[in-house]
Amino acid sequence: MPHESKSCPVPHSLTRRGFLAGLSAGAAGAGLVACASDSSRDLEPGVVVPGDREGVDSQLGSEKVVFGGEHQAGIATPFQAHLNLVAFSFRGMADRGAARRLMRLWTEDARRLCEGRAPLGDLEPEMVDAPANLTITCGFGETFFTIIGRPEAKPEWLGPLPAFSRDQLDDQWGEADVVLQLCSDDPVTLSHATRHMIRAGVDYVSVRWFQQGFLNSDGTRPDNATPRNLFGQKDGTVNPRTREEFDDIVWINEGPDWLRGGTALVVRRVAMNLDEWEMLDRNSREVVMGRTLDSGAPLTGDEEFDVPDFGAIDSYGLPVIDPASHIARSTNPDDAPHQKIKRRAFNYDLPPEPGSGQTSNAGLIFICFQKNPLEQFVPIQRRLDEKDRLNQWITHIGSAVFACPPGVVDEERGTGRNDTERDTYWGATLLED
Repeated sequence: MPHESKSCPVPHSLTRRGFLAGLSAGAAGAGLVACASDSSRDLEPGVVVPGDREGVDSQLGSEKVVFGGEHQAGIATPFQAHLNLVAFSFRGMADRGAARRLMRLWTEDARRLCEGRAPLGDLEPEMVDAPANLTITCGFGETFFTIIGRPEAKPEWLGPLPAFSRDQLDDQWGEADVVLQLCSDDPVTLSHATRHMIRAGVDYVSVRWFQQGFLNSDGTRPDNATPRNLFGQKDGTVNPRTREEFDDIVWINEGPDWLRGGTALVVRRVAMNLDEWEMLDRNSREVVMGRTLDSGAPLTGDEEFDVPDFGAIDSYGLPVIDPASHIARSTNPDDAPHQKIKRRAFNYDLPPEPGSGQTSNAGLIFICFQKNPLEQFVPIQRRLDEKDRLNQWITHIGSAVFACPPGVVDEERGTGRNDTERDTYWGATLLED
């Protein structure tokens, strides 16, 4: 039985009759307030009262990522702690008009949520006060262009990726009409924003699939440090970091007007066999990767960002970095920008599948951005598919590609493009008659 304080007894459960009469509800409420007041004065030293915190936590909640700009946020943005990736299918006989209305609605609501302002129709406006670096990024699938009646505007690289021999793809994680990537350092903020965006678009689209991920990026590691996956490896060491590198690798600056300033998004869902991976000793894990687990340094270096020396040999005349290691297979031999990508991967960890015999159901939501997946992601993945020691413990089970339009103006002004030559809503140049 719960302990009942003599000075503040626990009120009896409310009955329906008492609730309707209002008397019991009022009495119970008064009792609860009194208990809260008394207990707050008797807290042990060091106990923090919710709502009375100061410092890093409260600052994190108020931090915002600028929504408008040349490029969409959530691509070059430093990693946030939590991800909701939601793919949608258009309903019924949708057309360009429906897509236009949805994009106008979603863009304005996303802008408000990321700025800490409640969108129109928000059912819980109090829940938008702490954006915690919320970003909302939109992408269009191959079928989007058929729906809007503009198949000629589809980029030649947009569509299912070429088949890889080791793939075991499940259609439940496959291609979709449109996708939203929502990221935040606060899971409650993220949940509310995701629910609002789904509800706001319900007349136009239905959820095709929903993927949730997480990272240790909410203050438990140095700012913008490389996060780790569930194998304990640092994931994203070779990412672009300068404006010049992003221009070379990520942002599309040629081709149709509607896509300039945008990028290509590839999503791969990768199952990781933790049970068997954990059978390896630490040295074997590092040989598989070609990097140390603690610092992420190549086996020929001391620091994470040291350039690997694939020609180095040990005292036995063997390569220090195994040619079949993950780092050796994923590294472009020519080190050319057209075979690099921006990685933005998140972990997932679900209950084990019944009857699987496994103690885990975990993996990676591998998200990457680039100018052209056929010239960047595909060559990398082909090398990995052909020969990568890590393949013994991972399986690609989902795949989808999307075209992300450029960023939008800071504030909405009419429709289409304004005098800054920047769209006022996602895909305006593509969708305007």
